Amino acid sequence: MPQAHNIDNTKTSVGGGTPDKGTTTKQNYTAIRYGNEKGSIAFGHIHQLGDVTSGVMLRTPDDEHSFTMDIDGERKGWTSSVQPGNFQLECGSAKTEDEDSLILNAKNGNIDITATNGKIRLQGTDIEIIAIGSEGDRGNIKIDATENILVECNKYLLNAKMMYRMCSPQRGEIISNGVMKMYGSIIRGVTDACSQKDSKVGGKRIVSDNNQLGG
Repeated sequence: MPQAHNIDNTKTSVGGGTPDKGTTTKQNYTAIRYGNEKGSIAFGHIHQLGDVTSGVMLRTPDDEHSFTMDIDGERKGWTSSVQPGNFQLECGSAKTEDEDSLILNAKNGNIDITATNGKIRLQGTDIEIIAIGSEGDRGNIKIDATENILVECNKYLLNAKMMYRMCSPQRGEIISNGVMKMYGSIIRGVTDACSQKDSKVGGKRIVSDNNQLGG
């Protein structure tokens, strides 16, 4: 059976991995490691750059497969799981449909989910996206796509309490193969002809406000 033993885990790193910082030295004479050629658990392990101490580290012989809880340096309070294969998490087998089973809560800061070379999929019986903000610049949902945004559904319902706007510097189409209804207390249609000669109701100003061809 492998035995625990204290090791001199002191490491010195010039710059701590970055050229704008001075020499970083971590010292630890009480680090303990249990393990064999299949894997190990270590307490007080100092990372290779000598800048961070791991309170608890689990790892296999593959350096890319590890779980670490760091306690100082630039990653104080970090918990990192790194693996070359899949990361799977399953829960909720004892829960009902209307209960919360998986909770991710960042008390401060952002939550980043990135697929560097793949897709991000969300699937569920229902999907809710809610943005809550108490000020005028909060409570927003922003979607940016370099190409297309495609929506397919049985019903598409949109309710804007103050304003909605759809615009394009190129082509725009509204098509209904059934009945199309349009209602407004006042409906105004303006073409680009008003840019040369204004209409009686001031269409030239609307052209100027909405024409995006000039940049």
